[in-house]
Amino acid sequence: MNSVNKTRIQVLESLIKDEPNQIANLANSAAWLNQCLDRINWVGFYLLKKNELVLGPFQGKPACVRIQVGKGVCGTAAKRKEIVRVADVHDFPGHIACDEDSRSEIVVPLIVGDKLIGVLDIDSPVTDRFSEDDQQFLEAFAETLALYL
Repeated sequence: MNSVNKTRIQVLESLIKDEPNQIANLANSAAWLNQCLDRINWVGFYLLKKNELVLGPFQGKPACVRIQVGKGVCGTAAKRKEIVRVADVHDFPGHIACDEDSRSEIVVPLIVGDKLIGVLDIDSPVTDRFSEDDQQFLEAFAETLALYL
């Protein structure tokens, strides 16, 4: 991971390490990512409640409130418990279009211990916006965040 992303992780920790409230930590994490990442139009969290993902703290336009596990990019990442990076959402079977401006997407599972608690979802109006470096950074970001949830 490059030094910029290491610093971003350190800032994340400074924002959340002393706060026990999950919603507050998710809200600040979404806001921090919204500042860090360019060319995005939505960043936020969906939290697992029974067998569906329910909208949590986010930055961006109003969003879909509930997504079934296994449906769309978010639901697929939740079901597989692995990162799903999509270069063009129009090529993803079953993509759920919450924002018609979105062209690419990355979804990172949030796992605490061995339990999935939700996903981090980031959309971009730019096709093929998310790189392997972005994926590595966001995986480390989610792992760090999970330590404080």
